[in-house]
Amino acid sequence: MSTTSTPTTTPTPTPPPASTTRKLPRLSINFRQYGILAALAVIIVLFQILTNGRLLLPGNVNNLIQQNAYVLILAIGMVIVIIAGHIDLSVGSVVALVGAVAAISMNSWGLPWWMAVIVSLLVGAVIGAWQGFWVAFVGIPAFIVTLAGMLIFRGLTLVLLTGGTISGLPAEFTAIGAGWIPGFLGEIGGRDVLTLALGVLTALALIVQQLRNRATLRKLDLPREPLTSMWLKNGIAALAIIWFAWLLSGYSGTPIILIILAVLILLYTFVLNQTVFGRHVYAMGGNMFAAIMSGVKTKWVNFFIFVNMGVLAGLAGVVSTSRAGGAVASAGQNYELDAIAAVFIGGAAVQGGVGTVVGAVIGGLVMGVLNMGLSILSVDAAWQMAIKGLVLLLAVAFDIFNKRRGGGR
Repeated sequence: MSTTSTPTTTPTPTPPPASTTRKLPRLSINFRQYGILAALAVIIVLFQILTNGRLLLPGNVNNLIQQNAYVLILAIGMVIVIIAGHIDLSVGSVVALVGAVAAISMNSWGLPWWMAVIVSLLVGAVIGAWQGFWVAFVGIPAFIVTLAGMLIFRGLTLVLLTGGTISGLPAEFTAIGAGWIPGFLGEIGGRDVLTLALGVLTALALIVQQLRNRATLRKLDLPREPLTSMWLKNGIAALAIIWFAWLLSGYSGTPIILIILAVLILLYTFVLNQTVFGRHVYAMGGNMFAAIMSGVKTKWVNFFIFVNMGVLAGLAGVVSTSRAGGAVASAGQNYELDAIAAVFIGGAAVQGGVGTVVGAVIGGLVMGVLNMGLSILSVDAAWQMAIKGLVLLLAVAFDIFNKRRGGGR
């Protein structure tokens, strides 16, 4: 008896309905990354009320930039150090030593001011290379190396200045930290036209750059921030820039140091976000073992991190000395603490791997506004230190709390 087998047929899978097709996710607004910016705005408004409007007088806004330039410069270098999982306790002493070298090179060696600046940056680079060698190639922890450096370079400063001061520096040199760009476009209603023009151009450049970034993401079919929130965020930022330029235009114009800071912010934001070196820094801070297994030359990256920190500390020494009008043996006291606090207030992670240049700069501005506001209110210096310490603690605690809520590590 024969049996006939029924052929088995494999059912043809039906395509999913059009309604279930995966849609490109849109980026949600990350309120955590704007938390420090919102905190800065709240602090400004608070002190503006407490000081009866004196905080944002044009002269005070100008002083805010010039007086805190050294913190912002150091914070830009320090954030790279901290992202990589290190710390640098020597930058205050390096600032003092470089300032002494700059003053001696002009007053005793007869160098022109621009050559003295170059010598100062080279001295900073050599100091950074010295410390980077011990950290990267000998393997001594950065905390120990820079703690030793803090003592060594402070001692060398006292030797060079013999406990005294050097003043009478050239006007071109002092203009670096305390001068303004000449207003060659004239004034309108007592306002410097050049400063206003720079403010408008900066705001437009910000918006154009954000639109270009969005167009690139659309072209690559990548997630994008909702259009409404993008325009709201950048509109507020553009108005803030123009308002800031308006305030400065009513004083003496655009401080030279503000242009230097703007160049540094743009340059190092590009370095961290768009270069191989920047990606390696984040990789090392996030997971050193994985970075090594991926082929990152960690020793050389660490070396150049400290060379870069030395150069920026040298620049901060030039700026600090130029604004003071002379080199002082006690210069740079606690500068390292201000820079480290600015970086952590700006959102950097204690364990490394997280941080941005813009965040560090905003953290430095938070410290600067606190200093200025408390000084205007004639708060005792001891209480100022206590308040700044409390702000640092709360900022880090707030960041950790938000990361836990968001499921981060």
